Amino acid sequence: MKKRVSLILASVLSLVTLFSGCNGGGSSTTNTTAGADTTQAVDTTVAPNTTVAENTTQETSAKLVIGLVTDQGGVNDKSFNQSASTGIDNAVNDFGVEKKIIESKKKEDYEQNLKAFITNKADLICAVGFMMSDAVTNVSKQNPDSKFLYIDGVVDSPNVLNVTFKENEGSYLMGIIAAKMSKSNKIGFIGGVEGELIGRFEAGFAAGVKSINADAGALLENRTLVKYAGSFDDSQKGKELAKSLIDEGCDVIYHAAGGVGIGMFQAVQEARKDEKEVWAIGVDMDQAVTLPDYKDFIISSMMKRVDTATYTATKDLVNNSLVTGKHVELGLKEDGVGIAPTTKDIVPQDILDLVDKYTNAIKEGKFSVPATNEEVKAFTAPTI
Repeated sequence: MKKRVSLILASVLSLVTLFSGCNGGGSSTTNTTAGADTTQAVDTTVAPNTTVAENTTQETSAKLVIGLVTDQGGVNDKSFNQSASTGIDNAVNDFGVEKKIIESKKKEDYEQNLKAFITNKADLICAVGFMMSDAVTNVSKQNPDSKFLYIDGVVDSPNVLNVTFKENEGSYLMGIIAAKMSKSNKIGFIGGVEGELIGRFEAGFAAGVKSINADAGALLENRTLVKYAGSFDDSQKGKELAKSLIDEGCDVIYHAAGGVGIGMFQAVQEARKDEKEVWAIGVDMDQAVTLPDYKDFIISSMMKRVDTATYTATKDLVNNSLVTGKHVELGLKEDGVGIAPTTKDIVPQDILDLVDKYTNAIKEGKFSVPATNEEVKAFTAPTI
């Protein structure tokens, strides 16, 4: 337990250092504090196709306002968006800031949703999702005095702090676990929207499986057991895809698909009721915790510390130390990705020990984890 707590603290401290460091063309921050003047609540008529939520747990007074624009998965996706929101919730409790959320219904809403927080003078606007690149670029350049945190993408604006993750590194560890837990030698992957970012999850996972089980790895490398939903919120599609993978013999399935993954968990649950030994792997948050109804068969989750990113950026804003105009990339070495604490509840210790060995090898630079399918095909599994 002490080891787990130490890892979490190390994660927060390392990200604080990275976020506050000055590299790139950082824009100056204004002299605002937690008691700075702010404006009225978000006017929902600015973004008619969205819903707005608030979290104001502190006493009613003028506060720094943190605006969060989610992608289509919504704030209650039990994954990516929820992690971003949780980080701000923690900042609300620690620093007395105010959180406002606009949940996007479709990608065409992104730009007007960001502009809604310009109109209502949010002190930091958090945009989460790689599909927001054009919207963040346009709105940030049109509003140079506003500050933005952009998660999962990089735009060239002096008033934007860009934070991305080495999802391939964390997913590699999921591949190690999946390969060791599988009995059928068939392991599946479900992605949300196909592209460079989710491709890193897929590639890292395939490489990890390949490192332990060449036959199972080949089925992922050739994309035979890889499915994409074309969505981050269609749980029914996730259920259909997972059922098809189970029908093909998969006994471990990893998703990187936001709310789509809930459907995957439902399919695995039904399969287990039919006495099929199928395991699931979650993503972004510890989904054995966020989705407790499925905890008995979620062997692990790839933790992506979006919560620490939003929390640290908010903390730096409060302390007048937020540096924008730069890109921070977080992997295993920076404790930006990793395995969920509940992994130990199901996965045997010898497998966890093996995961630790691979983790240390990656941190020490002994090998690089593939980030694309082409790199997986050229990848030679290291001897650990």
